[in-house]
Amino acid sequence: MEKLQNQMSFYQVSEINVTYRPKFKASERPQVSTSQEVYSILFNNWDLDKIELQEQFKILLLNRANKVIGIYEVSSGGMCGTVADPKLIFSTALKACASSIILSHNHPSGNLKPSQSDIALTKKIIAAGSFLDIAVLDHLIITSEGYFSFQDEGII
Repeated sequence: MEKLQNQMSFYQVSEINVTYRPKFKASERPQVSTSQEVYSILFNNWDLDKIELQEQFKILLLNRANKVIGIYEVSSGGMCGTVADPKLIFSTALKACASSIILSHNHPSGNLKPSQSDIALTKKIIAAGSFLDIAVLDHLIITSEGYFSFQDEGII
C-alpha cells in the first residue's frame, strides 16, 4: 500500500503557467532614451507616501525599442535597506520577454550617493543579465528631489 502511495505522489506535480497581459498597445507605450525620462516615469509611478519612509527596489522592463513594458516592484524594505533578489528580477524580465531592464531604488534619507553595496549589486545583476541576453541599461537612485544615474556617472 505504501509503495502504491509513493508511486501516486510521484506523478502529482504542479503545472507552471506563465502569462503576461499588457494593459496598453505597443504603440502607446512610452519610449525612453535618457535617464531624465526614466526618472520621470519612475517618479510618477512611485508611491510618494513611501519614498521618504522606506526603501523600495523596482525595475523598468523594456522591449528592443526601449519602450516600457512595465514596472515591477522587486522588494520593499526598511529605512536603510531592502533585498533585491536577482532571481525575482530576471524571472520577471523573462516572463515579460524584456530585452533590457533599468534598476531603481529610492534612498529615504534623500542621499543620492550610491553605497558600495549598491555598486556591488548592480555589477552582480549586470553579470547575470549578460548570461540571459538581458541588458541592464542603468540603475537609478530616486529621491523626492532628484536622482542619480549609474550610467550618466560612468559607474556602468
